[in-house]
Amino acid sequence: MAFEFIPSPIAGLYEVRPTVYGDSRGYFFENYNQKDFHKAGLCMQFVQDNQSSSRKGVLRGLHFQKRHPQGKLVQVISGRVYDVAVDLRKGSPTFGHYYGIVLDDETHNEFYIPEGFAHGFSVLSDNAVFSYKCTDFYHPEDEAGIMWNDPTIHIDWTQYLFQSAPVLSEKDKAHSLFDADAAYFDIHGTWIGR
Repeated sequence: MAFEFIPSPIAGLYEVRPTVYGDSRGYFFENYNQKDFHKAGLCMQFVQDNQSSSRKGVLRGLHFQKRHPQGKLVQVISGRVYDVAVDLRKGSPTFGHYYGIVLDDETHNEFYIPEGFAHGFSVLSDNAVFSYKCTDFYHPEDEAGIMWNDPTIHIDWTQYLFQSAPVLSEKDKAHSLFDADAAYFDIHGTWIGR
């Protein structure tokens, strides 16, 4: 198999490490192979690929779509980021918990985040090109988010921020706080509402 699938402490989240073949010319690796992912039990179907570029200190997130939740396979093409997923599946033993991982262009590792999670990342390198495959299309009217510094979730960004305050979009500054009593998604990642 061309990949190592490493489960995280939160069910459904996986670090994916591809086998990288390198020589004096450079390197080659597969960043996705449906057969290998299906053998590992990750039987998603991707319908859209996205790419973004961000400078050091930028924090994007925490984002999710409600009625059109997106599973994501994320990877850094160049640079280094701290990538975070927050479990919003009501009934999950890790509801409201987060897991973070450093993604970079040296290890070429990937992070699979299924439906029912909020997602965000902070840029650690001078610039980062970020790529992600999605299981549903982008629906701007359906997007939502949680504040990056929510006190209940309490993501430890301290060692992953370039400066004391991250660079945020106006939209990301306006996200709501996490509500521990709310039902966001069911255990399968289907929107319940809040």
